Amino acid sequence: MPADPLPLLPRTTSAVEDYLERISELIKTKGYARVVDIAAELKISQASVTTMVQRLDAEGLVKYEKYRGMVLTDAGEAVAAHIAHRHELLTQFLRLLRLSESVISQDVEGMEHHVSAETFAALERLTRHLETHPELRAKLTS
Repeated sequence: MPADPLPLLPRTTSAVEDYLERISELIKTKGYARVVDIAAELKISQASVTTMVQRLDAEGLVKYEKYRGMVLTDAGEAVAAHIAHRHELLTQFLRLLRLSESVISQDVEGMEHHVSAETFAALERLTRHLETHPELRAKLTS
């Protein structure tokens, strides 16, 4: 799946992306996302989560109802899908280099918010090429 063109997505911060990523994951695994669940996942206070969720609601990325939880809007879904794609691409790329899962997990969390769209597109092309050419992969990891 090619990288989504960034101009179509709202500009977001790494904090907003982390929240949207967690909300999306919670909805997929539990069927819902609540402030208490997000706070537990991100290891921060419920008050901090409430503040951010209200901001995400005001920005049109989530629909939040106090005491009931939240759902992603279409814009929020688009951003969350883009974040998930970036996360998966970086994970796939680093696995091709035969790094440990703990290193991959830590590095992906650090990299996913700080790499340009152009670099992601290049990494995606390189990852696809390496996946179809195991002889090149072997040279990189030997």
